[in-house]
Amino acid sequence: MDNLNNNIRISGRLLRIARLDAELYHFLSNPEPVIDRLRNSTDHIDIFTFMQGLPETGPKFMYPMEWDNLAVLPVSTYENWWNKQIRSITKNRAKQAEKKGVVIREVQFDEKLAGGIWEIYNECPIRQGRRFRHYGKDQETVYREASTYLDDSTFIGAYLGEELIGFIKMVADEGRVQAGLMNILSKMQHKDKAPTNALLAQAVRSCANQGIAYLVYNNYSYGSKQHDGLSEFKERNGFKRVDVPRYYVPLTHFGGFALRMGFHHRLADRFPESIAGRLRELRKSWYMRGVHSSKEAS
Repeated sequence: MDNLNNNIRISGRLLRIARLDAELYHFLSNPEPVIDRLRNSTDHIDIFTFMQGLPETGPKFMYPMEWDNLAVLPVSTYENWWNKQIRSITKNRAKQAEKKGVVIREVQFDEKLAGGIWEIYNECPIRQGRRFRHYGKDQETVYREASTYLDDSTFIGAYLGEELIGFIKMVADEGRVQAGLMNILSKMQHKDKAPTNALLAQAVRSCANQGIAYLVYNNYSYGSKQHDGLSEFKERNGFKRVDVPRYYVPLTHFGGFALRMGFHHRLADRFPESIAGRLRELRKSWYMRGVHSSKEAS
């Protein structure tokens, strides 16, 4: 993805940081044209950051860098994953969906699939202890957002009869070396059927069939948060932490100063885990009280 039409996302007001909109799925083998474009743009960008793609994990470029991390599952064959990379408890969970009548299959993206995704998004306003960012979106917005990067995407659906109860959107990089799970979500009311486990099993099968060597489930850890239920789920399914370079290229004098002072990191990531964990619990309690209040009011 080295052409000048890369979609760029800019965050921050005082310190403006740019990154590829699909930075966990598309990577730069030659970042110079993109850096030149951003340096000469009228968007007043202070820092451009990008990650290095697999399989190389040693620094390839001479820009300032820090270590980031990914949750990576090496894929050779589905049978190897099933027999050697996961434990029996994970296999039992993956089989549970089929036993309870759930069908897992690759599907084409269309309005019907987008409608099913919209229903999943709007099932509950809180997921994993925080406000769910897709909750409350209309169907047109969900269709538009789900239809990005279609040429590189594989959609997998979990169906109970005609009802979509879970889905995966998997996006491959340009060289089809790695594929990232852009979305993996199931209806909470069908948690007993373990559709997410079965979806992930099909994602491994799909990668093996397409010759994709690495399946990536976003970051392994975030900031000071080192271990939680999601990271345990990743571990049980064979994902390992892989550290990769993240580069920070200052584009202005202010960007260089901010980089030296560490202002490019979120304030929340600077808290020790003992404090950050407590703050997450308080946030979860606050959100849940809001949900209960809304239900009582209705």
